[in-house]
Amino acid sequence: METTLVNPTTRSAPAEPATGSPLHFTAKAVEMVRDAMTRENLTGYGIRIGVVGGGCSGFQYSMDFENAEKDGDAVYEQDGLKLYVDPMSSMYLQGVTVDYVVGLQGAGFKFVNPNARNTCGCGQSFSY
Repeated sequence: METTLVNPTTRSAPAEPATGSPLHFTAKAVEMVRDAMTRENLTGYGIRIGVVGGGCSGFQYSMDFENAEKDGDAVYEQDGLKLYVDPMSSMYLQGVTVDYVVGLQGAGFKFVNPNARNTCGCGQSFSY
């Protein structure tokens, strides 16, 4: 899977080396996002990935459908899926892998953050 930078936040500076994207979606995560967009009839949409304050560890991940970039966003594309990331979230998402897992307690997206000092049991919040 290759991730390419579609619209860098800073137009005067070159894109980051290699993929440019601070995060990576697994093939299963991309598949599940596409399935959800098809079910919801969200043609032309992408996913906004962010980090917000809250959760049991201090920060939590956010993911939502988005159909256009906002001022300051970096827009990446991975396997035809657009990813919208605001500048503040970008620094917390460096090296993060988003996966889709199925387990005994249900199914959902899992964030694997190699830079997090602590994470909660559900994997949705972390401290940095």
